[in-house]
Amino acid sequence: MRIPRAVAHANKFITNPIQGLWAGRIAPWAVVEHVGRKSNTTYETPVIAFVDHDRVSIVLLYGDDSDWVRNVLHAGRFTLVRGGERLDVAGARVLPADSPDVVKPARIPAMLAESVLYGRLA
Repeated sequence: MRIPRAVAHANKFITNPIQGLWAGRIAPWAVVEHVGRKSNTTYETPVIAFVDHDRVSIVLLYGDDSDWVRNVLHAGRFTLVRGGERLDVAGARVLPADSPDVVKPARIPAMLAESVLYGRLA
């Protein structure tokens, strides 16, 4: 079930700035630091990230065509700030929500989405 783009647009300007104040400090919330594909500007996007050993899964409730997802895929890597730690994530790719590569803690939330952003800690 993909959340409508109108909700994503509202979250971008209303909810995300508020969540950004604490998301990087309280797991499973996290902040994805990424660079714009065209602007080369650094952005911070709050997400819920699941980490299991050296693997990371982020459930893409708005789909894989969000700007931040496209930026991460273009770069192939990003920085995840989670639980106060900065984690470098490489090999970013989108997987189907039912992929066996989705980390175990993310499998139930992934049932609500079509896809998951996956990567490995560098």
